[in-house]
Amino acid sequence: MSGDTVVQDMFALLRQAAAPVVTRWTYDVTDPFAVTLAIQTRGKRWVEWVMARDLVVAGLSGPTGIGDVTLRPETTQEYDIVVVEIRSPDGQALLEVDRDLLANFVDSTLEAVPLGSETSGIDMDAEIQKITKSRAE
Repeated sequence: MSGDTVVQDMFALLRQAAAPVVTRWTYDVTDPFAVTLAIQTRGKRWVEWVMARDLVVAGLSGPTGIGDVTLRPETTQEYDIVVVEIRSPDGQALLEVDRDLLANFVDSTLEAVPLGSETSGIDMDAEIQKITKSRAE
């Protein structure tokens, strides 16, 4: 963790290709409800998915999510993993992530901003001003 950001790089198995990919999980305290999952492509480009931190927390212990992102814990070949399924109009991907590594990432986000205290660091007046300013333009 550096300052206001928690970053965890980890390998994941892309189930469709049975190939490892590099993933980067990022949590920024300035957006306390969200986690960004970035997946490195073969061309070294990063494809990002933003999801609710609550979804990732819940996905460590049970199936969760509807729509574009779902998570579910599994045990495969004696390894505890979390299967992350992401969908878009272009297709879907199933990633297998080491559960302990993902849990370490989640624990670091909870140290930075405990569950239930996400709004304590948000300046609501500034957020409302941003929204109303963008609507006026």
